Amino acid sequence: MATLLIVAPVFALIAAGYAAVLFRFVSESAHKGISEFAFSIAIPALLFRTIVVSEFPDVSPYRVWGAYYGALAITWIAALAISALLRKRREDSEDGVVFAIGSVYGNIVMLGIPLVLSALGVEAAGPMALILSVNTPLLWLCGILQMEFVSRKRAGSLLSIIWPVLADLARNPLMLAIGLGVIWRFTGLGLNPVVDRTIELLAQAGSPTALIALGINLFRFEVKGEKLSILVMCALKLAAMPAAAFVLARLLDLPPLAAGVIVLFAAMPTGANAYIFAVQYQRLVNPVSGAVALGTLLAAVTLPVVVWAAK
Repeated sequence: MATLLIVAPVFALIAAGYAAVLFRFVSESAHKGISEFAFSIAIPALLFRTIVVSEFPDVSPYRVWGAYYGALAITWIAALAISALLRKRREDSEDGVVFAIGSVYGNIVMLGIPLVLSALGVEAAGPMALILSVNTPLLWLCGILQMEFVSRKRAGSLLSIIWPVLADLARNPLMLAIGLGVIWRFTGLGLNPVVDRTIELLAQAGSPTALIALGINLFRFEVKGEKLSILVMCALKLAAMPAAAFVLARLLDLPPLAAGVIVLFAAMPTGANAYIFAVQYQRLVNPVSGAVALGTLLAAVTLPVVVWAAK
């Protein structure tokens, strides 16, 4: 019952966002404004305040990264191997990269942050911030570099390939909030009560608006195209990756709270960033779109089990 009380409201808000578009209470374009507020203001405020005021367990960042990104690497390699078996033409190596991205790039911001905080409390912010701080740059860089390697279309230097990604990340509100939160925490100054209350009000809006935005955003994703590819991506993302994360967290002897964050983040369904990557390279656009939609639907069934295990 306790697990249901954690998971059900999260998916109820996602469903509310989807229903709002379905019944034309809001337009599909509302997603842009709500998302911009959530990810440029509210969630950065949530991350900043949580990092500054929360008490964190003493845990090695290398063990956290090792468990989460070790599971991601295992799943990535498995996805590349499975994609090679599914491809009819050997020259479609670029599809394999997008297939791998769709199998590992979870929705850890829109869905992961609200669910982890709801399930594990603000004490989970430490391990959560460690993963968030490197997730986007690492996955985008790995995806771009591997895509450039298999396609061999670009003659520029390595710096010319990764510089645009690094420049975008330097302006990313989530990255800035995490960085500023860590710096301010080290000053030991704390937060003025008025400032703290103001940021807290913004932070309280973060999770609900992110989930509503996710529901609205799901309206444009469809389950169409290569059904087998969609099912395999969902299986890798929702089952294989969290299972690998669970094993690695145990092997690395992580404390229960950090292990719970890692397994929950690993169990998030495929996120919209994987779809953006597919669109950018015009590869497997429909299957990745289907993995986002079907994966989020299936997560309503799989995540209660993962939350129960993580707690």
